[in-house]
Amino acid sequence: MAALVVGAILAFSGGFGAGGREIVPRLVYWLVLVVIGATMGVLLGIFVLPRTWFVHRPWVAWAAVILVLWLPMTVLVALLNSVTNPHPFSLAYTLEFAPSTLATTAAMTALAFLVRRRDPVETHAAAKDAPPAKFLERLPAKLAGARLWAVEAEDHYLRLHTSLGQDLILMRLGDAIAELEGIEGARTHRSWWVARSAVQSVEREDGRATLILKDGAEAPVSRAYAKILRAAGWF
Repeated sequence: MAALVVGAILAFSGGFGAGGREIVPRLVYWLVLVVIGATMGVLLGIFVLPRTWFVHRPWVAWAAVILVLWLPMTVLVALLNSVTNPHPFSLAYTLEFAPSTLATTAAMTALAFLVRRRDPVETHAAAKDAPPAKFLERLPAKLAGARLWAVEAEDHYLRLHTSLGQDLILMRLGDAIAELEGIEGARTHRSWWVARSAVQSVEREDGRATLILKDGAEAPVSRAYAKILRAAGWF
């Protein structure tokens, strides 16, 4: 939605040489560009770049998205302009759009990083007669019936910490947290969700807290979540 709004704004501003066209062709031109660019960016983030980059190295992820999208978007802009102007398509003509395409791609990627969905921090214990958390249905057979202690994001996978050991499943942490409602717990870090009953002790060093879990795992507490967890009485 944000990309479409930006596309409409750019259409009225007349970027990439589109200013001389009627408003409807301009809208179509920019909406095609932003939809294709946004789709490529989403697919890149889901299937190509490591998930941990978005958590631990957001600037690296941002730069990688820009660099990967820059070339195809520049070619696309040149093709659209050569068809709609019309103008002979050539390497020299394509390179004319490289600087403005780079700037626009960087701005759109930054916007996507700023407005991306914020996942909930806390999950809550289920009511007395409520069914168990939906996420428990995803436990592999060897972990069936185990107590879930923590969920840790590793690239495109989630590492499940349970009373019966560990295993990996393919899922996004944000989607998992939505299904963990029904178990009292919280996100302690962009890569971690921890069940409150799993916390054995808390260690503090250099102003940061680390939760020691019953299986010996150490779940970091980032500053982004520390205030919320402290207010909820976790430490």
